[in-house]
Amino acid sequence: MSTSAERLNRTVRWLQVYAALLTIAVAVLFVRSGTATDGVLRARGLIIEDEVGRERILIGAPVPEAANRVRTNEARVREVWAPRFPEAYMDYYQDYSHDTNGMLILSEDGFDRLAVGDPTPDPNIGRRIAPSTGMVINDTEGFERMGYGVKPMDGRYRVSLGLDTDRIEEGLILMLDDDGPRGVLVGTAGDRIFLGSAPAGHGWTGLAEEFQGLLVRQDGETVYQMNLAAGN
Repeated sequence: MSTSAERLNRTVRWLQVYAALLTIAVAVLFVRSGTATDGVLRARGLIIEDEVGRERILIGAPVPEAANRVRTNEARVREVWAPRFPEAYMDYYQDYSHDTNGMLILSEDGFDRLAVGDPTPDPNIGRRIAPSTGMVINDTEGFERMGYGVKPMDGRYRVSLGLDTDRIEEGLILMLDDDGPRGVLVGTAGDRIFLGSAPAGHGWTGLAEEFQGLLVRQDGETVYQMNLAAGN
């Protein structure tokens, strides 16, 4: 019995030594992947997994690749998104930007849910007109439902907050463009209410003249306008 107890004690001691050596090895690998200077840890990227090993939070510049992410898995894109759009969707999709310098949160199914970065990824329905620094929130299927960002536009800046409908259309926009429209746009397609100002010929008003005031459009036609810039 004493011999068995001694063997058990030796086994436990070896396991303790092994665990200590393994801990040191992991620490060395971690330090080699990132260097600490003056208490600051430097690394190229970080992936946080959930309790079953699914990649859920990506942090980096750019964020690291993740096998669970739908956007960068062409086979899953063809399966879950392509059937909802015209046949040429996958051709356009090849040019979309999926990277971001910042943080990306994935759902358990691998859909982008929240992106905070510079720039944020393109929507999965088209490229942005310019890179946007800010935040994007998507629904459970990876479609953008809210975005706030700052875009450089040919020497000027556009600051905007957009809320999208379940039909993948912008339903409410709050925008300030240095040389363009400034105001609130509510509605979709031809049914819109605009309160603010816009230069002559801008698509938000459909008017040839400069606009400042309140404009209501229904079925693509102007049904009411109060244009202070024009004196009416």
